[in-house]
Amino acid sequence: MLSAYMRMKYPNIVAGALAASAPLLSVAGLGDPTQFFRDVTADFQKSSPGCVPAVRKAFQQLEDLFLSGAYDEISSKMATCNKISNKEDVYQLFGFARNAFTMMAMMNYPYKTDFMGQLPANPVKVSCEQILAHRDPIQGLAALVGVFYNSSGSAQCYDIYQLYQSCADPTGCGIGPDAEAWDYQVCTEINLTFSSNNVTDMFPEMPFTEAMREQYCGRKWHVRPRAHWLQTNFWGGDLESASNIIFSNGDLDPWAGGGINSSLSPSLIALTVRGGAHHLDLRGHNPADPPSVTQVRKLEASIINSWVKAAGMERAQEKRPGASAVSMSIPTASGLRVRLPLQ
Repeated sequence: MLSAYMRMKYPNIVAGALAASAPLLSVAGLGDPTQFFRDVTADFQKSSPGCVPAVRKAFQQLEDLFLSGAYDEISSKMATCNKISNKEDVYQLFGFARNAFTMMAMMNYPYKTDFMGQLPANPVKVSCEQILAHRDPIQGLAALVGVFYNSSGSAQCYDIYQLYQSCADPTGCGIGPDAEAWDYQVCTEINLTFSSNNVTDMFPEMPFTEAMREQYCGRKWHVRPRAHWLQTNFWGGDLESASNIIFSNGDLDPWAGGGINSSLSPSLIALTVRGGAHHLDLRGHNPADPPSVTQVRKLEASIINSWVKAAGMERAQEKRPGASAVSMSIPTASGLRVRLPLQ
C-alpha cells in the first residue's frame, strides 16, 4: 500500500510503484465487511471439500458446550492452559482459533516459511489434514490451530490470551511492540471492520462494527477513529487519475478481495498470481513457485524497467541546454506581449 501511496502523493519524485497484495479499498473502509473471512473460508474449501464442514461442526460443538456450561470439556478438548470459565473466555478462544486460519491463509506458500511463525509448506492443506484425521471435531480443531501456534509440537497447552490479543484489526495485530503500534495506527488511520457471521464463512458469529471499533479505540488509546482519513488523503477508490502503479494479488490471498483486481488504465495495471498467497511475487525465487508467479515477476520487471527508462529520458530532457528557455508569447489587456517560460 505504501508504495502506491508514495506514487500518488509524490509523482514528481516516484516514477512508479508495485503495490503487491495491497487492500487499498478495504483499509479505506470500502467494500464488503464479510469479504475477508468469506475468502479465508474459500481457501480452506479449495484445499479440501471436507475441511469447511468439519470446522463448522467443531465451532458449533464448542458453542453447544458453552451454552450447556461444559467449560471443563471445552478446556480439555481445546488444550487451553487456563480453564475456560465464562463467555469472555469462549469469545477469546474463538478469536484465537479464527486468527490461526487467517494467518495460514495469508501464508499459504508452497514451501516452508518462518517469518510469521514456523509454517510448513501448504499450511492450509496440512491443517485441513489435521482436523479430518480426528474423529472428535473439537480435538481436530485444536490440532488444526496447532499447525500455526504449535509448529514445534512441544507446547502442551495453548495460552489463548498470550498467543492472541484482540485489537482494532479483526484480522489480527500479532503480539509485542509491533502489534501495539499497528493497533494504534488501525485506530487512527486504517479502517478495517471485517466480521465473521457463520453464514458466508465457517467461523462463529463475531461482529466488528464501526461503533465497536470506536468504543475500543477510545478505551485503549483515548483516540477516535477517522473513518474518512484514507479516502480524503489517498483517494479511496477514486484512483483513475493516478498512473504507473502495478496492483498484484494472489488468488489465494484473503486480502485480494479488498484490493484492485482489474486494470483501471493502461498504466494502472492489475496482475493476478494464480496459486499465490500474500505478496508471493515479492518473495525470492523458490523451486516450488507456481509458474504464474514467475510470469508475473517477469512482467513486473519489464513494466518497471519501462518506467525507469521513461523517467530517465524525461530528466535528461529537462537538463538539456536551452530546455528552460522554451517559452510562449501571450497578449495582455493593454496590448503588450509577455513571454512566459514553458519549463
